[in-house]
Amino acid sequence: MKLQVTQENLNKALSSVARIANTRGTLPILANVVLRTVGTRLTIAATNLDIAITHYIGSKVSEEGSITVPARLMQDFVGSLPSGVIELKLDDYKLHITTDQYNSVINGVSAEEFPVMPAITEGKTWTIPVKVFKKGLQQVLVAASNDEARPVLTGLYIHTSGGKLYIASTDSYRLAEKEIMPLEEDINILVPASSMQELLRVIGDQDTDIEIIHDDQQVLFKVGEVELMTRLIDGNYPDYKKLIPSTFAVTATLKRADFANITKVSSLFAKESAGSVTIHADPEAKSVSIRSVASQLGENTAQADAEVTAEGSITLNSRYLLDALGTLSGDTVMLCFNGKLEPCVLKEAKSTDYIHVIMPLKS
Repeated sequence: MKLQVTQENLNKALSSVARIANTRGTLPILANVVLRTVGTRLTIAATNLDIAITHYIGSKVSEEGSITVPARLMQDFVGSLPSGVIELKLDDYKLHITTDQYNSVINGVSAEEFPVMPAITEGKTWTIPVKVFKKGLQQVLVAASNDEARPVLTGLYIHTSGGKLYIASTDSYRLAEKEIMPLEEDINILVPASSMQELLRVIGDQDTDIEIIHDDQQVLFKVGEVELMTRLIDGNYPDYKKLIPSTFAVTATLKRADFANITKVSSLFAKESAGSVTIHADPEAKSVSIRSVASQLGENTAQADAEVTAEGSITLNSRYLLDALGTLSGDTVMLCFNGKLEPCVLKEAKSTDYIHVIMPLKS
């Protein structure tokens, strides 16, 4: 293998893939990245056996070949080099890296020993604009569980219903659902939330389409020069739509920034009580107030102007409330609930494509 690449392109590719190289696994080679020439391009790839990321970069290839080298060393070393052209030359499992001022050798391991996730040969293929998918992921990831005892809840449920594509997540204390776009294809996959965090990181601010290919075991996301493949979670997702109320006794409409501010202040006094705050909607005062009590520290009541349909109170976890408000993008939000023990819904006042449900606490 002999080729030339720019430091900028090689550093960018290593930064996007090296993070998932597994240094604590039972297979030492998983701590490596694979460098492989494919036509006129160089591919950099890493895997932890659950997820694999491949980054393609343009290069001037003189001799084809492949090698695996330690991911952390390669990333740190290339990141320390000045910008400009780097020459990579393989000589008997030793990778020679040369620039105008540097001449280094990194010992490698044969790429033949590197595990490869099986290709998807017969699967469904569909596309979605990156910006649309990215916003959907950012809005639902917050509600996914990280409790491995219930693996189904650690995934994002990407599915179609009634000719529309949805992404949903729940950790059983809260639930987020985003309507993405019209799609007639029948989609029903459960993707690890951790893999989608990685996808968000590698797609960055690209403005193109994502091509999605999946079968029953795996899903592949292709965007720009990057490919991310991950295993799907096996299991049936709960029928979450049953948890979403359709009518509400109390609806309060207020500015999102005001709601976030009074929640943030109240949360300071709610640490003793596991984040518990009580929200009161008052139609006469045209306000929403939040009260929190800390026996050792004191207490706090903060209020904001709101349009309120009826009087009512509900107790919520302030952290969940702040997380939900952070996922909403409109200037004005709606807080909707029925009794003290029924699910509370947050949504944007001018948009119906996203809802966030929080289960109440016993006050």
